[in-house]
Amino acid sequence: MLMRTDPFREFDRLTQQLFGNSSGTWSRPSAMPMDAYREGDEYVIALDLPGVDPNAIDIDVERNMLTVRAERRPVTKAEDVQMELSERPLGVFSRQVVLADTLDTEHISADYDAGVLTLRVPIAERAKPRKISIGAGADRKEISG
Repeated sequence: MLMRTDPFREFDRLTQQLFGNSSGTWSRPSAMPMDAYREGDEYVIALDLPGVDPNAIDIDVERNMLTVRAERRPVTKAEDVQMELSERPLGVFSRQVVLADTLDTEHISADYDAGVLTLRVPIAERAKPRKISIGAGADRKEISG
């Protein structure tokens, strides 16, 4: 039900590791790790956003394109603090996911807990399996000419 929209994601990740450029910008955001699975009548998308303020998360749906954008800002430090190690990426993170036509994009719910943004997208009624009843033969009419 999902289509990966960034075929160069792994190449970008390796480049960032080699050159140490792990902070995203608004024009070139970094990707965020994601899991996606079906759970009953819902499709669940879980995105890792540890340390991100919930107010810095933006979720949009346009047609079948789901876009999640977030920004992790630096924590303000006192003037006498000297950074010894900084491995946690800062900046802008973004992920786009193409949702199938069988999903109900009008009723997406979002929850943010323990650094994980969980989106639940219901399966559309028209896409759920259903039984088709067969009419009885007694209602047949013969046409004579």
